[in-house]
Amino acid sequence: MSCLQTLQDYGLRSLGYGERMLPRTDFTLCDQFVLIGSGMIWNIYFGALAVMAGFVMANGIALAKNSANKPIRKSAEWFIFLFRGSPLFIQFFFAYFLFLQLKSVSSVFDPFSAAWLGALIVLILNTAAYSAEIFYGALRSIPKGDIEAADAYGLSGWTRFRRIMWPTMMRLAWPSYTNEAIFLFHATTLVFFSGFPAWRQQGDALYYANYFADKTFNPFVPYPILAFYFIMLTLCIIGLFGIINRRLNAHLPQEKKAKMRLRMNLIR
Repeated sequence: MSCLQTLQDYGLRSLGYGERMLPRTDFTLCDQFVLIGSGMIWNIYFGALAVMAGFVMANGIALAKNSANKPIRKSAEWFIFLFRGSPLFIQFFFAYFLFLQLKSVSSVFDPFSAAWLGALIVLILNTAAYSAEIFYGALRSIPKGDIEAADAYGLSGWTRFRRIMWPTMMRLAWPSYTNEAIFLFHATTLVFFSGFPAWRQQGDALYYANYFADKTFNPFVPYPILAFYFIMLTLCIIGLFGIINRRLNAHLPQEKKAKMRLRMNLIR
């Protein structure tokens, strides 16, 4: 079988299209690249939607934590503490069994026990908590001179926040938030171990890498391929977030622009 034929047969298998049966013997390098790449579609799905939804939630939670209203502030603090204080894998575990219980109550909750929705919700809540703490720190670090200047121009309330405080908060938080986004995409591999069944029983990139490692008894081919895909994905994220970072800092002198420094998260 040619590599082009393999791409046609298995390129979209993770979405339920193409050949239903996986290759059993004579695995070629092309087979492994195509199938693991097919599984990456789900990792990108989880990561992209979680980043977008988590970003919106994190902004609201950061503002809630900075609120003068004690019940609102405490609710935000406990949300952040709960999701930052427990491992992501444990959150997957408890969420899965919670959704199973809800599923037994009403069929409305059936989709929540599947990976495409249930695992996505956990990732959104997790990244929202971490990102909210980043944004809250940036919000508290806004120079007082910026706020005083806004007051002097007669800006207040929502207008002051939208035009002065929020852009400054994003500028200060963006390098750290980029690291959080990268880690989130890497954390999507935990969905494979979470217990959430995949849609149509098709797997993500780690599922296919694990399949080839088990069949060939050689993990030194599929797992480096998986790492290669994630390195390429990381470079794309760095490039995209770097463009946004330059846009946020376009008004600053070159020597004062915030430099993006990527730091490894060894454990979470």
